[in-house]
Amino acid sequence: MKFNPKMKKLLLISSLVLVAVVLTGCSIPTDPETKEIIQITPSTTFSEIMKTENWFSAILVWPMAQILNKLTPVVSVAGAIAILTIIVNGILMIFTLKSTVATQQMQLLQPEMEKIQRKYEGKTDDASKMKQAQEMQNLYKKYNVNPFSMILVTFLQFPIIISMYQAVQRASAVKTGTFFGLSLNQTILEGLKAGQWGYLGIFIVMGVCQYLSMQMPQIIAKKKAQEEAEKHHRKPAETKNGQTQMMQYYMLAMILVFGLMWPAAMSVYWAIYSIVTIIKTLLVQKIIDKQKEGAK
Repeated sequence: MKFNPKMKKLLLISSLVLVAVVLTGCSIPTDPETKEIIQITPSTTFSEIMKTENWFSAILVWPMAQILNKLTPVVSVAGAIAILTIIVNGILMIFTLKSTVATQQMQLLQPEMEKIQRKYEGKTDDASKMKQAQEMQNLYKKYNVNPFSMILVTFLQFPIIISMYQAVQRASAVKTGTFFGLSLNQTILEGLKAGQWGYLGIFIVMGVCQYLSMQMPQIIAKKKAQEEAEKHHRKPAETKNGQTQMMQYYMLAMILVFGLMWPAAMSVYWAIYSIVTIIKTLLVQKIIDKQKEGAK
């Protein structure tokens, strides 16, 4: 996807601000002597975290960890992580619904955007650039999409994902909890070395769920393109998304590598998070379809 200079500048500034804000919370506090992650127990207070750590841990990580501590004895570790993930994504949806719809709509418009880009491929004169930019703007206007809205979704989601990541590792109830008799404090590699093949199942489920969550927008886009082509009795246009797929495979490979080395609790969380993402993608698509029907 290509952006105009103004869009690129805004994305760069937003990214720098986002990184600066989140950097304070990226490193998980560890005990200087044992080098182990400092746990948040049910007795840990907000003021203690605020005093000894930072605002990121106190405002975002602490409440999530305490929710996990409260829910785990009642609904198990996996149930607690699932409930918290649904709650967090639900709250995010309230504030970013319009932006999320626009972001997903942008992905669905990829075939038409690529068609415009191919039309002006190799043309570097100012007139062609202006025509390409105008056609892109007309496309956004036609489908009521604002590219700038993607920034809001990224800006809000990234810190929340990091805080969830930390909460799962720091909640004492998760560290001492089990999943189908497996310790979630162990890594997948440690479990496999000990001959506990249940960890392999957790790893595979996490990988499959992550792959499906990444592929879902493309699956929906292909389905929509097929339906549109059938209406006009023609073949669907082929899209060249090799670069996007390579990025997705690279990201998947990184997550799988991390999945072998981080605590099994994180693999359980990532699988649940991916499932929630798939459901959210399908729900947003229903909203997009209803908007189109209303426009007709």
